[in-house]
Amino acid sequence: MKNKLLLLIFMGAILPACLLAHPITGLLERIDPGASKKFVIELKKGNTDFFELDQKGRKVVVRGNSYVNIATGIQWYLKYYAGIHLSWNGMTAKLPDVLPAVTQKERHETDLSLRYDFNYCTYSYTMAFWDWERWEKEIDWMALHGINLPLAAVGQECIWRNMLQKLGYSKDEINRFIAGPAFLAWWAMNNLEGWGGPNPDSWYTEQEALQKKILKRMREYGIKPVFPGYSGMVPHDADAKLGLNITKSELWNGFTRPAFLQPTDARYAEIAALYYEEQQKLFGKADYYSMDPFHEAANAEGVDFDAAGQAIMTAMKKVNPKAVWVVQGWTENPRPEMIKNLASGDLLILDLFSEARPMWGIPSIWKREKGYEQHDWLFCMLLNFGGNVGLHGRMDQLLNNFYLTKNNPLAANLKGIGLTMEGIENNPIMFELMCELPWRPEKITKEAWLKNYLFARYGTHDPQIEQAWTLLANTIYNCPFGNNQQGPHESIFCGRPSLNNFQVSSWSKMANYYDPTVTAEAARLMLAVADKYKGNNNFEYDLVDIVRQAAADKGRIVYNQTVADFKSFDKRSFARHSHYFLDLLLAQDKLLGTRSEFRVGRWINQARSRGTTEAEKDLYEWNARVQITTWGNRVCADDGGLRDYAHKEWNGILRDFYYKRWAAYWKTLQDQLDGKPEVKLDYYAMEEPWTLAKNPYSTDAEGDCIEAAREVMKLIDLK
Repeated sequence: MKNKLLLLIFMGAILPACLLAHPITGLLERIDPGASKKFVIELKKGNTDFFELDQKGRKVVVRGNSYVNIATGIQWYLKYYAGIHLSWNGMTAKLPDVLPAVTQKERHETDLSLRYDFNYCTYSYTMAFWDWERWEKEIDWMALHGINLPLAAVGQECIWRNMLQKLGYSKDEINRFIAGPAFLAWWAMNNLEGWGGPNPDSWYTEQEALQKKILKRMREYGIKPVFPGYSGMVPHDADAKLGLNITKSELWNGFTRPAFLQPTDARYAEIAALYYEEQQKLFGKADYYSMDPFHEAANAEGVDFDAAGQAIMTAMKKVNPKAVWVVQGWTENPRPEMIKNLASGDLLILDLFSEARPMWGIPSIWKREKGYEQHDWLFCMLLNFGGNVGLHGRMDQLLNNFYLTKNNPLAANLKGIGLTMEGIENNPIMFELMCELPWRPEKITKEAWLKNYLFARYGTHDPQIEQAWTLLANTIYNCPFGNNQQGPHESIFCGRPSLNNFQVSSWSKMANYYDPTVTAEAARLMLAVADKYKGNNNFEYDLVDIVRQAAADKGRIVYNQTVADFKSFDKRSFARHSHYFLDLLLAQDKLLGTRSEFRVGRWINQARSRGTTEAEKDLYEWNARVQITTWGNRVCADDGGLRDYAHKEWNGILRDFYYKRWAAYWKTLQDQLDGKPEVKLDYYAMEEPWTLAKNPYSTDAEGDCIEAAREVMKLIDLK
């Protein structure tokens, strides 16, 4: 008996080390097989978040007080010692046989201990159809960039299905309520019901299994997931079905919205408890729960906001007394009346758009005079809306706003940073800058940081590359204070044609802020050294992206020339410029086909791969196609204004969707110049067939990106 007990103790001591020493081993091996043997990883206690870089013989030592901080140190080392930058366009790299030595110990600390990731919209605009392989890469990306508090929203529809079944809803009723894969974010945010569905049973089974894998890996790293909590959402017919006292909202851009269960209703606590019970059965408990009642709700009259806040908090605390409520700081939310009587430390507010419209008290159109008062909050960068493609940033504003928090009394409860973009896999430079800010207590200059970033990105110092990026950093990546546009300068190619086409989506608030010829100059500088960096993955990705932007900017210039020709009745110039515009669009399409990241086939094939039958594959493909085009049906697209909100400057959709719109429009204008009557195009009728089509698109890159970029530049440089 004694020998058996000793054996059990011995096995318990060695098994974890045998199975996996720590999650950093797996991370390093996924970056480059054999890489874990080149590092010494040391987990040390510390009262403040830190990482250290050091040397032990031929191995690099990375220390930290958590595995996420150690991973952040690895990314820092790879960037600034080895000239290796891991981001969405490349999460693997060939490390040198002998790593560059850390000649002097380097230590970074931060008191910004919470680093958040994701907007609900990210889960639909980018991540709607991800499988475990793609999620594994993203969790590694998070760890490398210091993220320790991500929204974990996969599988929330499984919780709701189980809860509604317990409440007596039939399968058909549930299917009419829960949205399809590409629209789950707006269902979860109380914006719509059912659109994109019904989801097959296999979807729920797979999402549940996927979320369990995601949570397991997050917890191995020590990452704390933020679970979607319960804030009162119920189906719009819950008054008739369940006899509940609910508040119904007006339509959301043509969609029926879920209702809000009044916190004073006798069954509020019961339904909230049922939600958390089903969540706990599937995924366990969390220390953070995300709830955004009244999100973009125009009609919240009659709601007792104080009572709502108390009811939401009470229900959450019954699950986990230590739990913190995470809420978005966006437009009028969180309502001051809802949070005024909540205790300090129980609420964490995401100041969603800190780089442009901060609400915590510094100059902004959304300024709150007293900030968030007693409540903790995070300084967040939104940057991207709709998952749109386009170079964009607010480098000076981001740096200025961030460092203004340092000695500002309204920022006394600042606890960290957040990435709250609607779409990812774009503008790696801005995400890199944002994620480094907590670890740089002294204000850095944009110029000094950029030079170091470019070495990290390309593994070299090149004056022409630095010149190109300095142009971009001072123009398109430096959207100024007072410009409140939502996301990148939208490509004219993606807009519904008209004689007054400026912004593409209905709410972008675009305003010109940079010289459009600057992107072409930056593209020329990059092309001048392109042969030297052929095969450099990061360089080739950036080259395609910059030349793409230059083509879009040139397209806007040519569009204005073409409209001027029409208004001047200059038939010959109109014909020349309208054809030039279309040639630019098609050349851009060909260029984007040289990188998988810029192909519509990648998005569509992700969707189809999640289906287990042809019918499921077709449903998911339809979800994918609709979201990036019409977004909704005719009423929601046209009258609601949702069409083209998630437009994508991608290979495939440019030639098969956007080109056809523009070619048809230019023809109607040419016909008018030729004396034929004006024809009003029905754009939705032109667009819907593409959403219903099943023509295949390849995921794989085709062609030489440098040669394709040169061809585009020849077109751009035509006089």
